[in-house]
Amino acid sequence: MRDEVSAHAWALFAQQGYEATTVEQIAEAAGMSPRTFFRYVASKDELLLERLLEHGPAVADRLAGAAPDLPAWRALRDALDAVVVPQDADAAQVRPLVTMLRDEPAVRAATAERRHRWEQLLAPVLAARLSVPGAAVTADDARVLALAGAALACLDAAQLAWVGRPAERLADLLDAAMGAVSPL
Repeated sequence: MRDEVSAHAWALFAQQGYEATTVEQIAEAAGMSPRTFFRYVASKDELLLERLLEHGPAVADRLAGAAPDLPAWRALRDALDAVVVPQDADAAQVRPLVTMLRDEPAVRAATAERRHRWEQLLAPVLAARLSVPGAAVTADDARVLALAGAALACLDAAQLAWVGRPAERLADLLDAAMGAVSPL
């Protein structure tokens, strides 16, 4: 039921924006009363954050499963395909949502929280990847945090560019963004 409510909410967010979408509209679209909505979900903010966080574990899992000899930056790029491939596959539905995330002030805090939580998921995996015998790297190491933050910034930049370029694939824009940072 919660997944169904979320699907209806995100369809409405894509149509009319986050701020313009009410709990009552989400409940009606899901075929329930607002009271029933609140049995499954605390708020539309919760639905927003939950959806933004959903691919984080998949990205971390892909990073953890990357070949050990693959450089960390390349492994991060490949791991981000857990987000990029589904977004490219459903571009018509996703682009309006990325626009909403960019343009609506009410969702900026959720976007910042997503980045923070994804960094927390990626940091221990990156630390393990960067550790060598006799020189352990911790999740709070500046190099780890810089790599995670830079990769997520590249993803954000690619998504924002992708919104205005319907002929381009998000994967190609992410490659370009990460390629621009890589030589540094």
